[in-house]
Amino acid sequence: MTNPNLKSSITKKGRYVSQILHFINGEKRTFEGVDSYSIKQGQFTKFETTDGRLVMVNDKNILCIEIIGQENSEIKKD
Repeated sequence: MTNPNLKSSITKKGRYVSQILHFINGEKRTFEGVDSYSIKQGQFTKFETTDGRLVMVNDKNILCIEIIGQENSEIKKD
């Protein structure tokens, strides 16, 4: 069984993006080099970064997510 491509609008910003997560308690976390093709949504949204991290975020603790496109030349995946 394969996962269907949900054609997330995030991929329109480019293959690699930065995400700023705004948590309900007012904290912010920035993740750079997020592979937009790796994003999987569910109770925990999962994504991979270009430096090999796998990040899981509990969506119920998030107010909003900012997406910033990055030039492919800035981020190089090994």
